[in-house]
Amino acid sequence: MLKLCFPNKFFGGIAFVNYHNKQQLNNTIMKIKQIIIASTLLVSVASFSQKDELKALKKLYAKEVLKGEDLAEYKSLVTKVAPLATEEGDKVYAEFYKIMTPVLDINAFSQDATLTPLQIQMKMAKTVTPKTISDLSKGLIATLDYEKKVGKKIQTDDINETISQFKPMLLNYAVYLGKEEKQKEASEVLYSIYQLDKKDADNLYYAASYAVNGKDYENSLKYYRELKAINYSGEKTLYFAKNKATGLEDNYTKKEDRDNLVKLGTHSNPREEKEPSKKAEITKNIALILVELDRKDEAKAALAEARKENPDDVNLITYEADIYLKMNDTENYKRLINEALAKSPNDKVLLFNLGVTSGNANQLEEAEKYYKRVIEIDPKYTDAYLNLSDIILKPDSKIVKEMNSLGVSAKEQKQYEVLKAERQKLFNRAMPILEKAHELDPTNEIVKSNLKSVYSFLELNDKVKAMN
Repeated sequence: MLKLCFPNKFFGGIAFVNYHNKQQLNNTIMKIKQIIIASTLLVSVASFSQKDELKALKKLYAKEVLKGEDLAEYKSLVTKVAPLATEEGDKVYAEFYKIMTPVLDINAFSQDATLTPLQIQMKMAKTVTPKTISDLSKGLIATLDYEKKVGKKIQTDDINETISQFKPMLLNYAVYLGKEEKQKEASEVLYSIYQLDKKDADNLYYAASYAVNGKDYENSLKYYRELKAINYSGEKTLYFAKNKATGLEDNYTKKEDRDNLVKLGTHSNPREEKEPSKKAEITKNIALILVELDRKDEAKAALAEARKENPDDVNLITYEADIYLKMNDTENYKRLINEALAKSPNDKVLLFNLGVTSGNANQLEEAEKYYKRVIEIDPKYTDAYLNLSDIILKPDSKIVKEMNSLGVSAKEQKQYEVLKAERQKLFNRAMPILEKAHELDPTNEIVKSNLKSVYSFLELNDKVKAMN
């Protein structure tokens, strides 16, 4: 009698027991074979089912518009096929059909004659979210990459058409989120759009800007570093023309588009404007974000690297100075400012920025000096007058606070009159500066508002009426 002994325990998921004859062993082996065959058949059936469902999805997707029962069946198939997909291609297409569901929803209700424009807009708001856009972007890119790898364009053309069709709508959605103060969400949408069309790197730049405004510093740092990696400059020429219907200026990225409208007679007063390189700004922002994240050594290193590449770039010198100012390192701040001024003593933009930086640091005398120098160089620099008036009036809030703290005693009332006279001096100093700014730019609402406030305080009622 043949006796085979196996340890009575689980090994690799199979229970081994003691067998006392060959027939018993053979019977057991046959049963195991039958189980394996049955399992293989079940996998095969599931695989065929999965293939059939993918075919059904492809057939439904090919229809021009899916709605009603077709759309419901499509969604049901999407749910069924996802957990069954095992092969790489099947997984890719299962995900593709899933992430395209919101697009099909939009197509369906945008062509539903029973819905009002407001109802369509409300449905769109529920369907389109930063997450659905991010998922859509990832799924479309994965499908494009897979089809490029296998050399078969099954959905590539359709995907490119979808991107082209929906990109303007997604950009409008990002702008809407920005206006609603949802900066982080706007950034996410813009980054997804950039992922779909990397030729348009402006969207990555704006994604980084929105991320900063939304205090999403980690992502903003990632986006700015990506801009640096692709050597983005943002330099371009914008073409403007006045829209005769609205009276406003429209801008175009292509000269021929603008010129055609001027020829048609719908626009007039064509002009051009060059946008300077944003490379220095990007470097500065990387450094500032690193400071915000308390990674100051990395911030210094980032600017030092940029300075090596562009040793004469005055903007980089001032950005580095800003970093040292934020770290309360006034010695290095002054050293760099003097270096910048030595390189470009009559640069009105540099001087204006130094005025802003000094004002923010409460170095009012320095700020006033810089703004006055700007006005010497360019007597028509409206913002320099406006900022100079702000610097002059900055002590006013402190004076008002002190006046409000005084009591009614004779001594305190005397001090009150002294402070009131100080305020009048400030307002009298600021008035001619604001009047000059108003003369240069009579449509500037900030200038008008500030000037009216000065006139009101000085009780120049006739001038207030004239402004109104």
